Amino acid sequence: MKIVILLKTAITALKVNVLRSCLTMLGIIIGVAAVIIMVAMGAGAQQKVDEQIKSLGGNVFFVTGSFRQSGGARSESVVKINEDDANLIEKQVPGVEAAAPYLSSAGQVIYGNLNWSTEIDGIDNRYFVVRDWDLASGREFTSAEINRGSKVAIIGERLRVELFGASDPIGQTIRVTNFNATIIGVLAAKGQDSRGEDQDDVIFLPIKTVRNKITGVSATNPKSVRFIQVSAYDGEDMDYIEDEMSRLLRQRMRIPVGGDDMFRIRNVSEMIATRAETIQVFNTLLAWVASVSLVVGGIGIMNIMLVSVTERTREIGLRMAVGAKPSDILYQFLIESIVLCGLGGFIGVVIAYGFVFMGNQYGIGAGGIIETQVVLLSLGFSGLIGVFFGYYPALKASRLAPIDALRYE
Repeated sequence: MKIVILLKTAITALKVNVLRSCLTMLGIIIGVAAVIIMVAMGAGAQQKVDEQIKSLGGNVFFVTGSFRQSGGARSESVVKINEDDANLIEKQVPGVEAAAPYLSSAGQVIYGNLNWSTEIDGIDNRYFVVRDWDLASGREFTSAEINRGSKVAIIGERLRVELFGASDPIGQTIRVTNFNATIIGVLAAKGQDSRGEDQDDVIFLPIKTVRNKITGVSATNPKSVRFIQVSAYDGEDMDYIEDEMSRLLRQRMRIPVGGDDMFRIRNVSEMIATRAETIQVFNTLLAWVASVSLVVGGIGIMNIMLVSVTERTREIGLRMAVGAKPSDILYQFLIESIVLCGLGGFIGVVIAYGFVFMGNQYGIGAGGIIETQVVLLSLGFSGLIGVFFGYYPALKASRLAPIDALRYE
């Protein structure tokens, strides 16, 4: 009951100087809001990275060609990897789930009087395994279609919406650049990739079809591809797999000991995760900087409470004269400090929620995720600041002599 009375007294005292109370809370408000926002942005960035890695299919490598060495100098021609390299990696490197060769181009896809410019990719069915990409409807390519280079296509969700709307595209004939192809499947939606590009704006054809009809066949390397995408089984040592692929390709390309690689292997999941760690470190640094404003806010509260004790010296003397104990005075000023910090922390949480909501609504940054434990910790910390920085002014008030306080002008 005494706590309730002290709480009402504290609120009444704070109302007397509303503007001063608001300005005092400002440091706490900014600190709590900034800490929550920074942590939320870090959590949002991490979730984005997890989604990007998942959209790639998990543990993924990209193997691409590199510049050719000629007489100790690097020439402009590029060494192309090919489908045989993909088959060799899949068969001979332990821990590899699938190695999918990939060709890409771009062009117009036409259906009726509608046309859409999109990415045109040549693949085989291993690509669906590597990317962990399911079909929403239809089927994958058959072995015969891949080997013959048949004019069949699997389209992305964006292309389906643009050309067919609510209609079923399976079995329909579309024109891809300069030839007709029959749609046999529609991909499940994947959304944007790490570069912000729409992964659903795509059409897949057998790799041989794209080579024969669009990109052309290389005279020196008829089975050349743009890159090979390799997926590893979960739990496998990615560094070991990368080393084994490098050893195998160097041996296949007859690169002498000490010679430069004529290929590149990139662990894409690792690259994205590294970028996320950098963002997380930056956000953590900002969160620590924001925490400083909490301490500054606490110092401001201590200063204001000291001023309040001085202004209310006669009031303190009067309370003691009518029977208030030193502990009652201590609790009264301590509760005032806690109320200031607690209210400031609550307002800071509301501002943080509003900021993160607006950011998510309008796609600002990577989006934010506010975790309940972070909010509770922030509120708890603001309360502790009220206790820590409010204790000395409260103690000073409780030690005033009643007679001296009543005579204070």
